[in-house]
Amino acid sequence: MTTFRLPAATQIGHAHLQVSDLARAINFYKELVGFKEINCNDETAVLSATGKLPAHILLTARAGAKPKPSRTTGLYHIAIRFPNRRELSRVFRRLIEQTWPFQGFADHLVSEALYLSDPDDNGVELYTDRPREQWRWRNGAVEMATDPLDVDNLLRESENDLTPWNGVHPNTDIGHVHLHVSDLQKAEAFYHDVLGFDVTQRSYPGALFISAGGYHHHLGLNIWAGKGAPPPPPEAVGLLSFSISIPDEATLEILKKRLQAAGLSFENRNDSMNQSSILARDQDGNSVEIVVLDGI
Repeated sequence: MTTFRLPAATQIGHAHLQVSDLARAINFYKELVGFKEINCNDETAVLSATGKLPAHILLTARAGAKPKPSRTTGLYHIAIRFPNRRELSRVFRRLIEQTWPFQGFADHLVSEALYLSDPDDNGVELYTDRPREQWRWRNGAVEMATDPLDVDNLLRESENDLTPWNGVHPNTDIGHVHLHVSDLQKAEAFYHDVLGFDVTQRSYPGALFISAGGYHHHLGLNIWAGKGAPPPPPEAVGLLSFSISIPDEATLEILKKRLQAAGLSFENRNDSMNQSSILARDQDGNSVEIVVLDGI
């Protein structure tokens, strides 16, 4: 298959989660984290940073949904990206005030990150990027680490902020999605060889990071749930799908041909804004929606 690279404007669009209790999930993502509701019915809520489309978080309730088994593929975490340290600090302070538990904190060199889980134990990362000119690259790989985060310094960013809480900043989005996969080579074959993401880091044990346009990573892929791990059962909470936003129809047509050449099926569809899109599935059955989003 010929080499193809996704356009630099490519980015992650939304994450669609299956939850056990819709009201509880809305309370977390809307009232605590600060996303705004676009619409909601008895089964699904659609949220974004602005309260308007395009969506960033979709929540769908399933009656009798069960916890995701630990040794399965699927979601490791969704990563909510804030436009600057002050905005990350504000939501950090708010969650502390609401006594929401955190699971970890990290300085990744390219970013500063907070880790927690939603009420269904779906992994969530809250982060902000350092300026790109501060990222270091060596032999085509971005330098990342998991160093201690200066939590006190981050909180000082918002200690004198008297701005009333009105949710997340409108420029907040989903910066990346991190998945448990069953096999890194097969995952690389799908996301790199077929879809055209660049590999940006492969030195983390059992993990691979990929992106478009020189970003540090739009997708994290790991085998930390075990090589050959099975998919979770349909009734498990977790990731139903995520979307990749691309800038034009020409790229979508190229991707259709590449999927066909690789013997992979996909569904043609229009998204909620009547934008052209396709729904494909990766090597582990994760649903990946590729959406043409003008203006990105």
